[in-house]
Amino acid sequence: METYKIYCGGEFITTNESLSVINPYTNEVFAQTFLANESTLEIAINLALSAKEKMKELPSYKKSEALQQIAFEIKTNRQHLAEILSKESAKPIKYALSEIDRAAQTFVVAAEECKRLPKEYISLDWTPIGEKREGLVNYFPIGIVAGIAPFNFPMNLAVHKIAPAIAAGCPIILKPASSTPLSTLELAKIIDKTNLPKGAVSILPMTRQTGNLLVTDTRINLLSFTGSPEVGWPMKAQSGKKKVVLELGGNAGVIVTESGLNENTIAKCVMGAFAYSGQICIHAQRIFVHEKIFNAFIKEFLQKTSALKFGNPLLQDTDVSDMIDEGNAQRIESWIMEAVTKGAKILLGGKRTGKYVEPTVLTNCNNSMKIYCEEAFGPIVCVETYNGKITEAVNNVNDSKFGLQCGVFTNEISELNECFKHLEVGGVIHNDVPTLRFDHMPYGGIKDSGLGREGVKYAIMDMLEPKILVK
Repeated sequence: METYKIYCGGEFITTNESLSVINPYTNEVFAQTFLANESTLEIAINLALSAKEKMKELPSYKKSEALQQIAFEIKTNRQHLAEILSKESAKPIKYALSEIDRAAQTFVVAAEECKRLPKEYISLDWTPIGEKREGLVNYFPIGIVAGIAPFNFPMNLAVHKIAPAIAAGCPIILKPASSTPLSTLELAKIIDKTNLPKGAVSILPMTRQTGNLLVTDTRINLLSFTGSPEVGWPMKAQSGKKKVVLELGGNAGVIVTESGLNENTIAKCVMGAFAYSGQICIHAQRIFVHEKIFNAFIKEFLQKTSALKFGNPLLQDTDVSDMIDEGNAQRIESWIMEAVTKGAKILLGGKRTGKYVEPTVLTNCNNSMKIYCEEAFGPIVCVETYNGKITEAVNNVNDSKFGLQCGVFTNEISELNECFKHLEVGGVIHNDVPTLRFDHMPYGGIKDSGLGREGVKYAIMDMLEPKILVK
């Protein structure tokens, strides 16, 4: 069993409290690491403070070199990193490999974006008093960034905080999820090989109580949290004057119009619904299909879902595996049963064995059911019909407290324009599922789905403060 030291401001250390890491598929403890305590966090904050000026003064080419070096090392160690990620999260290896690839690409994008940080000239002679005056707006690092990352994308969602922080010139302290800390601790070994100043990066597993100090400490200038709304919004309330970026939950919709059904539509919808057992905030949870094609859609959708292979996540042909823990599997099971008692119909699946929940397809669902109106974060999908008007489908998607992303399958430009104009979401994905994300695009939602945007360029902007020189 391998032991991982935690990364405190450029040093690998141990503490008095160990943390066992369990493989959700085998239930075996396969590694251990350590939990940072308040004293450890205080050291990390002080080291970050000492690195602030060094990071601020770091020229673009040096930041770019470090980011490129990290990307290269991730690519070089791709298989090793993916296997660790798969073991700690029960993510099928094919999806784990994709996540490692995306993490490398995120660092590549950051390496480019750090060369073009914003700066602008403003003419001030719009009024008589401004005659012969001009302004130069420059953007400076905001200071220390605190990042809190979730279990479901333990590498890439952490990287979406670390890479922009380095590019912006900000020290960062990252708290990974306690169930999946190893991916980022492996990343720490890669970061440690660069010439970044000591204190620039800390990666510290912590209890929620200790981690909450990242929220309340006034020396931290920006909090970037990815997780559930139930945790995120109270964090914002406790965060004081610091800037806050929240990437929270969703119950993403898909609209399949009469013109949108083709040979790829259903395969994409199955992937969107059940990849990583639906433990993705933009997993396709509600699908609204035009009534004229509903029967054809649901027949093939059920066939393709039935063909998904359950098994060991380390095997290349595994499509679905266990959920992260039995508590969440039990929750999904109870939500399915609640929906059935209220009139929902199970078309496929619905059973639980330990941490495994069968890929489940429901219909006749409504907002009185948790499985439909809350974020399921599990292997379920609700498939419903809508009539000939695209406005009905749009209203169905919007009838939610969430607004993250929506997939729209249509070949009619008028329908796509209607959706883009009226869907209450942060992103509309044409002829694909809402689960699609490119790592340089603006990503985030409205309503209970969050505050602000990620995507490397957009995260960097949150980590910079504008300052004007008038002359």
